[in-house]
Amino acid sequence: MYSYTPVGVCSRKINFDIVDGKLHNVEFIGGCPGNLLAIGKLVEGKDAREVAEILAGNDCRGRGTSCADQLSKAILERL
Repeated sequence: MYSYTPVGVCSRKINFDIVDGKLHNVEFIGGCPGNLLAIGKLVEGKDAREVAEILAGNDCRGRGTSCADQLSKAILERL
């Protein structure tokens, strides 16, 4: 399990696995629970690099980042 500490968002930690290039067990600690659970379900088993490309640059309330964008950064850091 890889753990990433996001910056500039409400979530405090993002945990996930990458197995054979696929994302698994995406878990956000803190943040908006319903939306972040949904992100985890939507990306389960998907190609990690593709997910990172799709989520990159997603903005939350003019912060210049979001939990989804931070997941993208975490995936690329792990890859």
